[in-house]
Amino acid sequence: MKRILFIDRDGTLIEEPADEQIDSFSKLKFTPGVFRNLSFIREKLDFEFVMVSNQDGLGTDSFPEDTFWPVHNFILQTLEGEGIRFDDILIDPHFPEDHAPTRKPNTGLVEKYINNPEYDIANSYVIGDRETDRTFAQNIGCKSLILSDEGVTWNKIAEILFAGERIAEVKRVTKETDIHVCVNLDGTGKCDISTGLGFFDHMLEQIGKHGMMDLTIHTKGDLEVDEHHTIEDTAIALGECILNALGNKRGIERYGYSLPMDDCLCAVCLDFGGRPWLVWDAEFKREKIGEMPTEMFLHFFKSLSDAAKMNLNIKAEGQNEHHKIEGIFKALARALKMAVRRDIYHYELPSTKGTL
Repeated sequence: MKRILFIDRDGTLIEEPADEQIDSFSKLKFTPGVFRNLSFIREKLDFEFVMVSNQDGLGTDSFPEDTFWPVHNFILQTLEGEGIRFDDILIDPHFPEDHAPTRKPNTGLVEKYINNPEYDIANSYVIGDRETDRTFAQNIGCKSLILSDEGVTWNKIAEILFAGERIAEVKRVTKETDIHVCVNLDGTGKCDISTGLGFFDHMLEQIGKHGMMDLTIHTKGDLEVDEHHTIEDTAIALGECILNALGNKRGIERYGYSLPMDDCLCAVCLDFGGRPWLVWDAEFKREKIGEMPTEMFLHFFKSLSDAAKMNLNIKAEGQNEHHKIEGIFKALARALKMAVRRDIYHYELPSTKGTL
């Protein structure tokens, strides 16, 4: 079955001016990354390209057609020069107050695709820049990639379409803990974390926030016994989730490292090479920080390393115990961010062995 990219024009292919009308060449400016990435998508993937654009009042005195078509045709010719050809171009000229069934987010213009069994609408996408484009995708029954969303660029759109989203979920239930973890390696740092241990939540949030990954962790553990099972099992579930989200590891940087925090220097070097190992060089004099026993720090990182199948080397020096462990978690986050970065233009396994 065929898949479609329903692509908006103004604000998506070209930047949209304040008056929302591209009626002269002086207003024309292509969006950053559109040529390289759309050309890559057209060459490497099997999507059909369908432009769907609202052009308010096109053909009226306020927006005569003779100011629209020369610029529009130039846009198409320029894109075609980079190998970007549209299979269909659909333009609606109505104003919002007209409530036309063909104006986005209504689906009148694309009914011929929605009701056609030759097309895989569920795995097609709307690419746009507004909430109406997101609603348009929902009305069609397909996915959306919206450029106004945090972290979404043409580079990211091409990466997701070519290599897929890196989202994983793990549910781990034992007699001691009930854990749900969800990770989006290509997120924006959104976190929803609840383990019953306030300081532990704060540390886990550093991973999401500074690693620029969306992170959900809900843990219910036998805290009436002690903190051990909650911390250990959360590390195991998080490690498994990161490993699953990495998928085939093609195109990733693989390695990552370190940062200072006030009086402390924390180095976290890692390698997603598939061989778990932990080197731990950090001492803590306090028995607890918040509700978290300091003896569990090493245990957390050992469990995380084993479950994620990564080589983890951690060193920390300094006087303030809180700063020291927070610096380690932040350094881990930055190391993860660096190591999971993916380059679809060099989409190879980063190993001379041919496996990770």
